[in-house]
Amino acid sequence: FVDVDTLPSWGDSHEDELNASDTAAETFQEDAIRSPFLYNRDINGKVVLWKGDVALLSCTAIVNTSNESLTDKNPVSESIFMLAGPDLKEDLQKLKGCRTGEAKLTKGFNLAARFIIHTVGPKYKSRYRTAAESSLYSCYRNVLQLAKEQSMSSVGFCVINSAKRGYPLEDATHIALRTVRRFLEIHGESIEKVVFAVSELEEATYQKLLPLYFPRSLREESRSLPHLPADIGNAEGEPVVPERQIRISEKPGAPEDSQEEEDEGLGVDLSFIGSHAFARMEGDIDKKRRLILQGQLSEAALQKQHQRNYNRWLCQARSEDLSDIASLKALYQTGVDNCGRTVMVVVGRNIPVTLIDMDKALLYFIHVMDHIAVKEYVLVYFHTLTSEYNHLDSDFLKKLYDVVDVKYKRNLKAVYFVHPTFRSKVSTWFFTTFSVSGLKDKIHHVDSLHQLFSAIPPEQIDFPPFVLEYDARVRNTRASPYSMQPLKYLQNLQNCSSIL
Repeated sequence: FVDVDTLPSWGDSHEDELNASDTAAETFQEDAIRSPFLYNRDINGKVVLWKGDVALLSCTAIVNTSNESLTDKNPVSESIFMLAGPDLKEDLQKLKGCRTGEAKLTKGFNLAARFIIHTVGPKYKSRYRTAAESSLYSCYRNVLQLAKEQSMSSVGFCVINSAKRGYPLEDATHIALRTVRRFLEIHGESIEKVVFAVSELEEATYQKLLPLYFPRSLREESRSLPHLPADIGNAEGEPVVPERQIRISEKPGAPEDSQEEEDEGLGVDLSFIGSHAFARMEGDIDKKRRLILQGQLSEAALQKQHQRNYNRWLCQARSEDLSDIASLKALYQTGVDNCGRTVMVVVGRNIPVTLIDMDKALLYFIHVMDHIAVKEYVLVYFHTLTSEYNHLDSDFLKKLYDVVDVKYKRNLKAVYFVHPTFRSKVSTWFFTTFSVSGLKDKIHHVDSLHQLFSAIPPEQIDFPPFVLEYDARVRNTRASPYSMQPLKYLQNLQNCSSIL
């Protein structure tokens, strides 16, 4: 067995030779055209090209290429089965096969690798080249995604496109390398090593194409740029097919009048299939928007369409794991205000906008608020000590406002914006004036907790400790109503502390 940590990385190979003749003038100029695959020392340090049997690698997981029944006999599979032992065949029977492009996981048994990721490459036919490209991309992408989800530190790839499946080696290598490169750009922190285990016949092709996607110097990046293929995929390396960019009518040729009645039978359980318009079966969006602008779509039809869309979001919110968003403690229910209405708290500082999936944040909001919004409620938003990384942009807020059910807007009676800045006041004014309607009169800017207590008793709000500390500092540095009622305010703070 070979420990992957002992293998030289792609970034180390021939580095001295590549950089020996490099000068600042030769390698890079500020106005030079850069490659879409930039020279990156850190990424190159994660990649290894190794001539040998993937089954011999001592790493977290190795990749096995097989057929749909996971019984393929090829040199890679036979070596893995021989070294892993008979327990592997028994474990594979539990998987009940694997579809082309998918990736499934088993233990490594007697191998040095802890796990084996099984995937099925496509059968290549020139007339179906587009489908084959997409399937092969899915193989590499799904393997990497599975490794990320299982917190695997190292992955050993065989050449997934086996010879008997007829995929041209060079075409397949382009897809393999750019998919891995794009994945490491986005999720590089989760994987430490990616090893390409190749045979003697495959090594030359990988040596030739690796510099295109993993240039080891600025000079090599510049030299490789003219040799990149026309299709380098999208931001994730997936093949781009222009024909797939068009929108497809949900029911071509169906009468317009009968469409709404038939749509009533669509269950909300279909929401899990995707978030884009076609997956949600929303029909031709451009056509609907045009009808709305022309006033030809009735108000009832609009409400019905909006309700169906919200139900799909709600169903997805109830089925998805949102524990990572819940752990932020950015949205929670507290007491009631002076009118007996439920108080919901939003803590801006606890929302790391740049680090979380904002669609999941929207799902969590719907999950928490759906049963709250059936009756009157108020929102308290603590803008206290938020930074630029915590600011919810207007596009997200507009999307949230457009997605939520009508009950949210009808039963929301007030939004208390606590500790606003001048910038946030201006942004709020623009948003409520130009982006949404009916919300402007409900916004109340609150500069101190004392003002908030006039609407909501202090014992009815669970304050984050830093909000109390900030408000106390502000109170001590400028004249405020607290100076006239110090005892009452201190009692309120004590009540809040006891609640916390």
